[in-house]
Amino acid sequence: MSTSNSPSQSANLLIEVFTEELPPKSLRRLGDAFSDGIFSSLKSAGLTTDSSKATGFATPRRLAVLITDVLNQAPDYPVREKLLPTSIAFDADGKATPPLLKKLGSLGYADIDLASLEKAGEGKNEALYLNVVAKGAALEKTAQTALEQTLNKLPIAKMMHYQVQQKNGALADVQFARPAHRIIALHGKNILHVSSLGIDASNQTEGHRFLAPGLLTIAHAEQYEAELEAKAKVIPSFDKRRAQIAAALLKAAGEDLVLMPDSLLDEVTSLVEWPAVYECHFDQEFLEVPQECLILTMQTNQKYFALTDSQGKLRNRFLIVSNIETTKPNAIISGNERVVRPRLSDARFFFKQDQKRPLASRVVDLEKVVYHNQLGNQLDRTKRVQGIATGIAKQLGADEKLAQRAAEIAKTDLLTDMVGEFPELQGIMGNYYAKHDGENAEVAAACSEHYMPRFAGDALPQTQTGTILAIADKLETLVGIWGVGLAPTGDKDPYALRRHALGICRLLLEKNLSLSLPALIELARSQFPQKEVQEKAQVADIYAFIIDRLRTYLRDQAVAGKPFTSAEIDAVLSQSPAQINDLIERLAALREFNALAQASQLAAANKRISNILKKTTTAIPEKCVQDLLQIPAEAALFKALEAVTPTLNSAYEKRQFVELLKALVALSSPIDQFFEDVMVMDPNTQLRDNRLALLQQLHQKMNLVADLGKLA
Repeated sequence: MSTSNSPSQSANLLIEVFTEELPPKSLRRLGDAFSDGIFSSLKSAGLTTDSSKATGFATPRRLAVLITDVLNQAPDYPVREKLLPTSIAFDADGKATPPLLKKLGSLGYADIDLASLEKAGEGKNEALYLNVVAKGAALEKTAQTALEQTLNKLPIAKMMHYQVQQKNGALADVQFARPAHRIIALHGKNILHVSSLGIDASNQTEGHRFLAPGLLTIAHAEQYEAELEAKAKVIPSFDKRRAQIAAALLKAAGEDLVLMPDSLLDEVTSLVEWPAVYECHFDQEFLEVPQECLILTMQTNQKYFALTDSQGKLRNRFLIVSNIETTKPNAIISGNERVVRPRLSDARFFFKQDQKRPLASRVVDLEKVVYHNQLGNQLDRTKRVQGIATGIAKQLGADEKLAQRAAEIAKTDLLTDMVGEFPELQGIMGNYYAKHDGENAEVAAACSEHYMPRFAGDALPQTQTGTILAIADKLETLVGIWGVGLAPTGDKDPYALRRHALGICRLLLEKNLSLSLPALIELARSQFPQKEVQEKAQVADIYAFIIDRLRTYLRDQAVAGKPFTSAEIDAVLSQSPAQINDLIERLAALREFNALAQASQLAAANKRISNILKKTTTAIPEKCVQDLLQIPAEAALFKALEAVTPTLNSAYEKRQFVELLKALVALSSPIDQFFEDVMVMDPNTQLRDNRLALLQQLHQKMNLVADLGKLA
């Protein structure tokens, strides 16, 4: 069979690697990396066209890519490359020097006519250039390189080592994610002579292991997907297979809701080539176990899809995705029902065993669990969290006893059998067990809520005690880990301190809590007796870290669909606000202020005042003395400021930030006139200091909401 199409002819290119079952949790990434790697290599070699597109395929037993409009031979192209300075390229007799000959040899032009080389530049800058028309890349050779490089760069967590028998009968050592059996390399209808993993390419693959066993010959690259679906019972497209599974699950669920998290849907898609959905059931009696336990058991251990009613209550039926389509699925259904029963029985056993011992009785056992070798055990940590939580409750006027109790038992579910089996249920099981023990409803809720928010966009606690404990828990972690020298660096953040900082920001801001952030950090810091923590966990450093996370959070907020600008955020945060609960209101007010005609003038004036005050090295009097105001413009500014101050103070007390900023408009003209008529830095120190005092008072009132100078 011919190995290529006619020169420069374009056709679709198919490359497939057929293997044993690939790791399901990484199949999607493997498929994307394989497709992208092959396509990028061909594109870099000039073998694709503007209309070329790559379609990736990934099934449990294959990685493949189909690229349209691939050239058999890339066009020739001009090459102009600087070789060496002329003084180095030729000796005194005008003959080529060894460095020049070596350079030409490395570029593949050892036999080139030296007279064809170009000289450019003058004097010492004269250099020798290679000017040739290079031969375009050949598809077969490029495909060989592309396949080898792509396979070597695939994101494979753990390689398998195995042996393959070569044509001469010898065994060769090979390593790959799973043993490979076949490779397809088709350009149009022609096979490319490429090989990898000890296998020569052909035009044959294999179908579904059970529904269509045996070889399948692909006559033409563009027929690949259709042939696999029609003859081999394989849906090669990962996305198409995933969408089909999702649709089948929704159909089978009927009026119920099917729980199909993306991670589970991806994993199941990676386990089947020809998906079929079947309905199964488990005994009604298992529903006495918290449904989170049953759902997690089915999803984690069995890859099943749980069903709930419209109210979110778990049903005793579930859906499975099988790799075998049959009109008589009874054996498949009964087999899966039989397999899930002991799993659910284990969950029920753990639940009943855990309930025999109250959470409060487990507190003492926290002493046996190491938290951090420099910060003590979990009991030590619990006591610190208690101190922080009661301090916060006192500031908020909340029930300190509830906060203390919640902090005391919140981590005890870590010692239960259920959480030992399913760590993802920590907090959730604490809530169930606390209710069973007769704990206060807020205390029970706090056992779960103190982990919130667990991730960006996650819900916040609903109860006050849960909110207090969530802040306390995150503060303790942040200050403690920071204090032992493990602050995040670069991309490394093993203790998720950035997430904790963002969680604190959201809790204070979205719950509208009037708490001082520096005071909270100091409260947490005071709970640590360790000298190292006291030295390293500086309030200013941790405050700056949290504010940096807050800056990121504010960039994602918006008013009327329009995100806040960096200048607006800087204007609010540059004042290092102790309380952050009203920052969104401040930013919204700043947005309205910015729309006023006088906004730019006031912002520029504020910046000018800031610069004057920063450059002043002497002490500025606290108050401006009216009798020392000699120039009408400074007296007018003083009177205007006095007149508007009650309005500004009242608006600030009531948190009416829009009204406050609009009131500043009355100062616009007096400020302009002041700078036009008055020399602030007067030789008379008494007059100068008095004018500086006036500007300082003005600056303070102008920046009650934000540093307006940042908007200039």
